Amino acid sequence: MRRMVTTVGSVAAAGGDKGGGKGGSRGSGGTQRAAFALPGRELFQRRRRGPAAPLAKGPAKAPAKGPVKGPVKGLLKGKDASGAKPSRPPKASRARGLGRRLARAVVGTVALLGLAVCAAVIVKLTLTPSPASVGIAHTNLHPGTSIRLYLDQPSVREALLQIGGNILIGVPFGLLLPVITPRARGLLRVVLICSLAVLMLEIAQHFFVEGRSFDIDDVILAALGAALGYLPLGRRFSLRMHPDHRHWWQRQVDVVRRRRPGRG
Repeated sequence: MRRMVTTVGSVAAAGGDKGGGKGGSRGSGGTQRAAFALPGRELFQRRRRGPAAPLAKGPAKAPAKGPVKGPVKGLLKGKDASGAKPSRPPKASRARGLGRRLARAVVGTVALLGLAVCAAVIVKLTLTPSPASVGIAHTNLHPGTSIRLYLDQPSVREALLQIGGNILIGVPFGLLLPVITPRARGLLRVVLICSLAVLMLEIAQHFFVEGRSFDIDDVILAALGAALGYLPLGRRFSLRMHPDHRHWWQRQVDVVRRRRPGRG
């Protein structure tokens, strides 16, 4: 500032000498006052604004791209917010799970093939014409009539063949069907599916097969066979094959139990 004042003062003095007289002195005084006023005002404004930030030379640099740190990096690597990795099952348990799935697939395939073979045998036995029974066969719509007729026969072997054969027709439904699909699990479902299948066979042989007739006792005995096949083994095999499956009414019962307040 001293340099500016000295320079402006010298310039003003030179102007006063050239102008001469009172006018020159007045001009020099006014110039000095203006020269002294500008630096002070500028200094006051700089003090109010504060020191100016130095200008950066060259183009602005982008922020450095470093590795992602913090919880975001942990989430990208499969960690939780605390930074710990979630526990993974050991290789032995994963191998056991894979082996179980493969075993279930093999058992389900075998059960499906077994049911298909049994169905083919049943269709062949029930839909084969019997010309020798043309005059003997008769339609039975009264439950129990044919069963009493079988029991009244003098030959026990003949009675066992008639009753036991009709019971064996329904056993594959109760034994294999719940293993193939968990939706067929349940005594009522197995009995209904078997009854519908045998009912269709009875209707077909009554109308299209010679020497065969409709018998409601055959449907009843087949349904009994399905129940006998389901209760001892079919249900147990189905629970082993499909342990996580639950019917809709079981899920509703679970919902009601969860909503019920705890007893304390």
